[in-house]
Formats: sequence, C-alpha cells, structure tokens
Amino acid sequence: MDSIVPNQEYLLQGSVMDSAVEVLLHRLRGLCDNVDSGPETFHDHEMRAVDYPEMPWQLRYIGQPEVATKRPTIVRSSLDIGTSSTVVEFLTDLGCRMDFEYAARGYMFRKGRMKITVAKIFKMLHNKPTDPVETISQSYLVELSVLAPCGQDAIAEDMRSFSEQLRPLVQLEKVDFNRLHHLT
Repeated sequence: MDSIVPNQEYLLQGSVMDSAVEVLLHRLRGLCDNVDSGPETFHDHEMRAVDYPEMPWQLRYIGQPEVATKRPTIVRSSLDIGTSSTVVEFLTDLGCRMDFEYAARGYMFRKGRMKITVAKIFKMLHNKPTDPVETISQSYLVELSVLAPCGQDAIAEDMRSFSEQLRPLVQLEKVDFNRLHHLT
C-alpha cells in the first residue's frame, strides 16, 4: 500500500550574492504562481515564525540525505510535527542540546507543489528573536523543495527544469553534506 503522507523532501540549494538578490526576486515573481499578490515574507527563528508569535511551534525531523547520482535532487525523509511552546524544554529533558541558533528572514514563492525560499540567515547573539543578530554572509540561501509521498521521483525532474530557468542568477544543485563535513 502506497503512503499518501508527504514524508519525503526533494531539495536543491544554492546562494545568491546580496547585490544580485533583487534581480532573482524579480525573475521569481515572473515565474511563480503568486504573481498577483507577490511573494510571502517570513521571519523565522528556527521553530517558530517571529512575525506570527501566536502560531503553533513546529518541529521538523529531517533524515540523512540520499545523494543518488542518477537523481537530480537530494531526497531526505521529513516529518513535520506541530508542538506547544514547551518543545525546547521537552527536548532538553530528553538529553538534546543546542549547538547553534539562527534566524532566517526572506521570501517564499510557490510554483505548483514547489516551494522556493530566498532567505538571509542570521546568527543569534542572544536567546530572544528580538535581540540583535549578526549576518552570517553577504549572500542569501536559495532553496527549492517539495514535500511529497515516497515514490514521487518525477518531481525531481520538474525541479531540475525549473532551476534551469534561474540560471545564471543562481545555480541550484544537490549539496552533499557528508562531503562538506569532511572538508572542515
């Protein structure tokens, strides 16, 4: 029996310099579905939306990425869980610890089932999202992702085709995190 629960994330990533982000946003406005209303903005502090503090918190489990050579995207298991605001205390009680903390601010576009985010990543200097933050780099993280049930590998080819339309502004590709880890 096939699952209809979207538990696989197909992902391509890239970056664009601050100086070129407006051109990329203009291109995305023309290519994506929310052309009339413009992109949705977001300001997230890891597990919650800073812009909407009354919204429920969310915990996302992300599995090990599968970087198959024949597949045009990374595929990883993904499970989203709505939680209460006490999730941090719960995870601490389980023995988890926080290695780093970040905030992301940017734009989200939709093209069918595809979600495209263009986000500036900030290092949190203190514990509160209203406290000062430090820019991590002079570029924006660009992600193209789709959450889908297992076996929907055709979406990976659609993502590759869409990413070609964003070149040369941004080159979205599979990032092999294991290889990056060994470089440091």
